[in-house]
Amino acid sequence: MVSGVGVLSGFASEAKAEGDALGINAEAAILVDANTGRILYEKNSDVVLGVASMSKMMTEYLVLEAIEKGKIKWDQKVKINEYVHKLSAAPGLSNIGLTQGEDYTVKELYQGMAIFSSNASSVALAEVVSGTEKNFVELMNKKARELGLEDYKFVNSTGLNNSELLGQIAAGGPNEENVMSAKATAKLAYRLINDYPEVLETASTPKLKFKDGREYPNFNWMLPTLTFAYEGVDGLKTGSTDFAGYCFTSTAKKGDQRFITVVMKADSKISRFSETRKILDYAFSGFSNEVLVKKNNQEKGKKTLPVVKGKEDSVKIRTDKDLSLTIKNGEKDQYKTKLVIDKKKLNDKGELTAPVKKGEKVGYMTVENKNGEEISFLNDKGQKASVDVVAVEGVEKANWFVLSMRGIGGFFSDLFSSAASGIKGLF
Repeated sequence: MVSGVGVLSGFASEAKAEGDALGINAEAAILVDANTGRILYEKNSDVVLGVASMSKMMTEYLVLEAIEKGKIKWDQKVKINEYVHKLSAAPGLSNIGLTQGEDYTVKELYQGMAIFSSNASSVALAEVVSGTEKNFVELMNKKARELGLEDYKFVNSTGLNNSELLGQIAAGGPNEENVMSAKATAKLAYRLINDYPEVLETASTPKLKFKDGREYPNFNWMLPTLTFAYEGVDGLKTGSTDFAGYCFTSTAKKGDQRFITVVMKADSKISRFSETRKILDYAFSGFSNEVLVKKNNQEKGKKTLPVVKGKEDSVKIRTDKDLSLTIKNGEKDQYKTKLVIDKKKLNDKGELTAPVKKGEKVGYMTVENKNGEEISFLNDKGQKASVDVVAVEGVEKANWFVLSMRGIGGFFSDLFSSAASGIKGLF
């Protein structure tokens, strides 16, 4: 978690990407495989910047979580208070007009927030989930920690500058905004669409028909029927403030491939979409999902593990499923496998101890790039592209009589070997 906005803005402007092959015209950007979280491209991805309304993805996450846990319901009525009403009428802000004293359902408010980025709707939902926006902001930061985000700070539920909230500041200073890095934003999007895939049903809606009879367009102009249509785009969230510039988190799917992109601090409304298009074109034309290790694969020269105290003295091991990874086209031969056995399963002689269950995990098989290039994931704390390695068959523990005979046999074998060595020494 990071501190205030003022400290960060200078740092962000000085950070530059080295060797940006795509030439992305934005302060920061990232491309992620949505299935595994593998990072395929990044520019200044750890630099902390204003996130604007993209922070509403966290509000969406917490609302969907509250629905899942039964704390609130979609058809639950929410009565609009004076502050939310006044905020909904504030000039220059994205809002759906909400009438003081009138009831709106949680679903109506959620749709207004997710489709038209209604700021007043976000505050109303924050109050429903946590009682006050202040409590909700504490929950946002707590959830960010739980999700493993780094480089973030939430001070409100909307992404607005605190100075625009009519004096109702939930956290932070009077001119603070929510901040995140591109990597943290991508990880939030990754968790949102994987934990709550239903979010895309709303995010992909091109136009909201609200109860007031008006229609409100989706600000994601890359949805297939809108101005900058791109095949497969079905989310996720735009954002803009003077501090944050123009931002966009997208997700798009074609066939079995889904990608997440984040563009931060682009120059204009249009450029955040044109730069996103560059990244998506690069993703769909340059990468494919390949099986690098097949199910039942056995590493050459390491097809078995020794077993002590068992009816058999070894057990075959193999992978329990395919290992697939999104990689650059034509680079499948650039990867090599590596078998890693769980040392906790072995004795000091490198043996498993019976009984061994059929299908018991004894380690994993991973892949590495032959040229030494790191395979990076959003969860950068040791995550690997790997698949479990398991025992092919079970090995029962031998009974006491068999173990005794083995012990006696071993004794006489050692005795014979010692005697033979002694006799040999005489000649």
